[in-house]
Amino acid sequence: MNTRRERIEAMLRDEPHDVFLRYSLAMEMVSDGQIEEAIAQFQQLTCESPPHVPAFFRCGQLLAECGKVEEARRFLREGIEAARAQQDLHAAAEMSEMLQALGELGEG
Repeated sequence: MNTRRERIEAMLRDEPHDVFLRYSLAMEMVSDGQIEEAIAQFQQLTCESPPHVPAFFRCGQLLAECGKVEEARRFLREGIEAARAQQDLHAAAEMSEMLQALGELGEG
C-alpha cells in the first residue's frame, strides 16, 4: 500500500462508517481529479446523523468550481443550519461568507 488513498481505503474496510476516513477519502478523490466521486462522498457525509459540517463547505466549494452554483448555495445554506445546530459558529461564518460571495441575495 503505497499511496495515502490506498491506506485510507484499507482502513475503511475495517471502519466503513468512520466519518473522518470517509472525508479523507473524498479529499483524496479531489486530489486525484475525481471531482464527481468526491462530491458524491461529501454529499453522503452531509446525510449522517449528525451531519458532517466540513463536508457541506467542501461540497459547496466543489459544486461552485464546477459551475453548479445554485446547488452549491443549497449545500451552503444547509451547512450553515447544521453548523449552527452543532454550535460550530466558525464553520457557519465561513459558509455564510462563501454564500455571500456566490451572490446569495436575490438568487432564490
